[in-house]
Amino acid sequence: MKKIHLLILQAFIKPFLVTFCIVMFVLLMLFLFKYVDDLIGKGFQWYLILELMGYQCAVQLSMALPLSMLLSSIMTFGNLGESYELVAIKAAGVSLRKAMTPLFVLVGLFSAGSFFFSDYILPVVNLKMGSLLWDVRNKKADFFIKPGVFNNTIPGYSIRVKNKNEDGTILYDLMIYDQRDGNSGKNVLVADEGFIQNSADNKFMVLKLKDGIRYEESRTKNSKNYDPRQQHIRFRFKETEQKFSMDAFEMTRTDENLFRTHQQMLNLKQLKHYSDSNQMAMDSVGNTMVKESRYYYHYFSPYYKNSAQKQDTVSQFSNIMADVVPKNMQRNVIDNAISQSSQIKDVLANKNLEYKLLKDKGIRYEIEWHRKFTLAVSCLLLFGIGAPLGAIIRKGGLGLPVVMSIIFFLIYHVISTMAEKSAKDGSLEPMYGMWMAIIVLTPLAIFLTYKSTTDSALFDLDQYKVKFNKAWEWLQAKFNKQKGVQP
Repeated sequence: MKKIHLLILQAFIKPFLVTFCIVMFVLLMLFLFKYVDDLIGKGFQWYLILELMGYQCAVQLSMALPLSMLLSSIMTFGNLGESYELVAIKAAGVSLRKAMTPLFVLVGLFSAGSFFFSDYILPVVNLKMGSLLWDVRNKKADFFIKPGVFNNTIPGYSIRVKNKNEDGTILYDLMIYDQRDGNSGKNVLVADEGFIQNSADNKFMVLKLKDGIRYEESRTKNSKNYDPRQQHIRFRFKETEQKFSMDAFEMTRTDENLFRTHQQMLNLKQLKHYSDSNQMAMDSVGNTMVKESRYYYHYFSPYYKNSAQKQDTVSQFSNIMADVVPKNMQRNVIDNAISQSSQIKDVLANKNLEYKLLKDKGIRYEIEWHRKFTLAVSCLLLFGIGAPLGAIIRKGGLGLPVVMSIIFFLIYHVISTMAEKSAKDGSLEPMYGMWMAIIVLTPLAIFLTYKSTTDSALFDLDQYKVKFNKAWEWLQAKFNKQKGVQP
C-alpha cells in the first residue's frame, strides 16, 4: 500500500506543479494585457512592477488553484489509466478509493491552506495591491513631446515643437505658453532650438533654449481689467535655460487606511463586524423613514374621531368631503393633501437611496464572507470531478485532459459568475449565489465517482452505438407491430 500511495502521490504532484505554474503565468499575462496602458511610459522601477506582479499572483490564486487541481487530477489518473497501472492496482485487490486516500489527504490540506490563506493573507494582499494599483493608474506618464501638438502635462505650461531629433533630446521651433498666472497667451516664449536634460536630482527638467524671443505682458499695479497702459515687453536672447518641476510626475503613495474598509480587504471577523454595523445603519434609516414620513400625515379630526368606518377608498373620501368638510374648504383640503403626499414622496425617495446603498454594501459583505469558504470547497469539488474523470477517459498528456478540464472549469466559472452577479443585483440570496456552482456540480462529482469505481466506460462511443442500435431496433419493431407487419 505504501508503494501504491507513493506512486499516486508522485504521479499527482508533478503535473500539479506544472499546471499551476502554467495557469498562473496565463492569468498574469492577462493582468498585464489589461493594465498595459497604465504601466508603460511612466518610468516605473523594475522592482515596483515585480511587486505588483507578486501581489497579483497571490490574488489570482483563487482561480489558479481550482483549475490546476482539476487539470492535474485528470492528467494523473488519465496517465495511470492509459498505462494500465490502475488496472494493476485493482487486480492487486486495492480499490480505487483506498488508492486515492493519500490524495484526499493532500487535497484536504490544500483546501484548508487555501481557506486560511483567503482569510488571513488575501485581505492584506488585496489591500496592498489595491493601493499600489491605484497609485500606478493615477501616476502621470513621463513627459513626452509629440511634434506639432501642444503638450499640457506639465502644470502651468503648454509646449509645442515643430520637430525633434531621433532620440528626442533636441527640439526645434519651440513655443512655450506660461499659464501659471491663470492667463493663457500673456507670456509666450519662442525659440529656434532647445536641448532637454534632467537635473542631477531628477526633480527638474532643464530646457536649454537658443535663439529665441520672450513676449511678456505687464499690467499696472492693482489692475484687474483691460488697461490701455498695459505694457508689452519683448526680450531677445541667444541662450537661456527654463526649468520645469517634475513633482507632478512623481508617484505618491496613498494611505492604505483609505482602502481598509473595502470588503475584499477584510477577514471573517472584520466582515462580521462591518456587516453588523451596516445592518444597524439600515435599521436606523428605516426608523427615520417612518418617523419623518409620519410627521406629514394629518387627519381631519372630526371625521377621524367619530367615524366608525376608516377604510381608505375613493368613494368614502368623496362622502367624507361632502358630509364633513364645508364646500368652500374642500379645495384647500385637497391641495393640502397633495402637498403632504408630495413631501412624503420626497422624504421616502431620499431615504430610499441611502437605504439602497447600505443594502448593497451589506450584500457585498455577505458575498465576501461566503467567498472565504467557496475557494476551499471548490478545490475539493474539482478534484472530485477530475480524478474519476481521468480514470474513466484513460488518456494522459496535454490533449484530451486539457480539453475536458477547460470544459468543466468553464461550466463552473460561468455558473459561479452568473450566480454571483445575480446575488449582487439582489435577485438571488448571497449564500445561494456564492454556492450555486458547487450545488450544481456536486451531483456530477458523485456520479463520476460512482462510474469510476464501477469501471464504467462512460466515454466509450461503441457502447453508446450499441445502445442506440438496440433502441432503434426496438422502435422499428414497435412501429411494425402497430402497422401489422410481421417481422
